Amino acid sequence: MIVVTTPTGQIGGRLVRQLLDQGEEVRVVVRDASRLDGPVRERVEAVTGSHDDPAVLDRALPGAEALFWLVPPNPAAPSAETHYLRFARAGADAVARHGVGHVVGVSSAGHGWPAPAGVLSAAFAMDAELGASGAAYRALSMPFYMENLLRQLDAIREQGVFTLTCAGDLPLASIATRDIAAAAAVLLTDPSWTGQRNLPVFGPDRLTPDGMAEVIGQELGRPVAYRRTSIEAYASLLRSQGASDQAVEDLTEAFAAQDRGIYDEDWGSAEPAATGFRTWCREVLKPAADARTP
Repeated sequence: MIVVTTPTGQIGGRLVRQLLDQGEEVRVVVRDASRLDGPVRERVEAVTGSHDDPAVLDRALPGAEALFWLVPPNPAAPSAETHYLRFARAGADAVARHGVGHVVGVSSAGHGWPAPAGVLSAAFAMDAELGASGAAYRALSMPFYMENLLRQLDAIREQGVFTLTCAGDLPLASIATRDIAAAAAVLLTDPSWTGQRNLPVFGPDRLTPDGMAEVIGQELGRPVAYRRTSIEAYASLLRSQGASDQAVEDLTEAFAAQDRGIYDEDWGSAEPAATGFRTWCREVLKPAADARTP
């Protein structure tokens, strides 16, 4: 039995479908089972609730051989670290209680970064908790998600521009969520690995944001440019959207660390993922853009 948290998200949803296609028994922890796709809902065992609740985990983990762990975002949390650690401590305790042998968590690249990195540091703290649970643990250590660009789809379509805080002429490591799910599926179905390890998984490209803009433009058939924004301007945007001071600090520290190269050390040793940026644009970004075209 494999237990999957966040089964309605971009990563968890793909992972559940892949495991079912491989003939695995899957149990999911889900806040609202009605959000599961109909065919998936019929084939999984669903435990309703949140995986920061020990009682929910005690219903989900009996008989589990492996657990997929992802902490959902919560901008209203007192801090990213408080949020991640609440989940991680509940998870580590439950894993130990139920003798789960293998845990795969979604984390960030850059373990060992010497400065505060906001949300990324919170993920590292999560890994330490889960790694101390007694289970074999793999932290899937990820760089920038390609899917983050979907949040700027309107600006890309209507203004021909997307913005980030990093330099336009320096390579930015990236990953498609489909490849995170694929890496998790391999680990969750292989009981032979042991110990604790951070496992960087990066896309195959070394594109700069300027290069990403060029690829996006080619795939959409219209000019697209990259525009760099400052950390200060990004913080002001977050505040204008109602983010708390702590949430602003957590996010701006993460982007500042990204700008300073937090992913770079892991890039050389990362497992190469299958999906290149052009393929992702063709198969994910362009269909999403076309769907919004009047």
